[in-house]
Amino acid sequence: MDSWVRFSGQSQAKERIIRAAQYACTLLGYSLQKSGASAELVATLKRLESHLSLGRKLFRLGNSVDALESAKRAIHLSDVVLRFCITVSHLNRAMYFGCDNILWLGKSGLSRELDQEKWSQRSFRYYLFSLIMNLSRDLYELKLLMEVEQGQKRPSSKASAENGEMSCRNRPPRQVLGLQLHLLLHVLRCNPPLLLDVVKNTCDLFIPLDKLGLYKTNPGFVGLCGLTSSILSILTIVHPWLKLKP
Repeated sequence: MDSWVRFSGQSQAKERIIRAAQYACTLLGYSLQKSGASAELVATLKRLESHLSLGRKLFRLGNSVDALESAKRAIHLSDVVLRFCITVSHLNRAMYFGCDNILWLGKSGLSRELDQEKWSQRSFRYYLFSLIMNLSRDLYELKLLMEVEQGQKRPSSKASAENGEMSCRNRPPRQVLGLQLHLLLHVLRCNPPLLLDVVKNTCDLFIPLDKLGLYKTNPGFVGLCGLTSSILSILTIVHPWLKLKP
């Protein structure tokens, strides 16, 4: 199992590059269609996108094992909220990859009787649940960091603290909101791994929402979101310090 996990890690970068190319084709195809390009060129890009998607599914064969191993490691985290969010996210990723592997059998022609639409919907549902857990984890970590930052700026003496609290209550809501927004931006700017993870997960979220019909956009927007999140994922592979831990 360990050797498979190592192999899966080595193929992850290739899968991310293919994913970026796939969503770039989606975005380019939509843009060309809107600009009145020939139907043959648009059809060629769609075929290329389909081939890239099938190639990605081949690279993801067995990724369920890696996701289950990650879930086993997350169970031992001391923070209850992080343990729940990360473990549930990895378990949903394992189910997502499993459905995706079954879907690959149908798209490759190895299982012609497979209901591809049903398995595709199942796959995107697990993907959506995983992303929701990832974003919940991001918000929790962001809340902790903001509390730490506020604690460092809090007045030391009791009298000063009471005066500070009274001052906050007397401030207009717009000013309080502005201060909180400034604190939020400061925390994100000082924590690039968290910032990248928030942006990446937010971009990815629109993909299953669109595919499941929960929030319909258009292929161009989906392509832009997928391309952006793919580039950010490649950055975390090239520069491991940008990957949010644990």
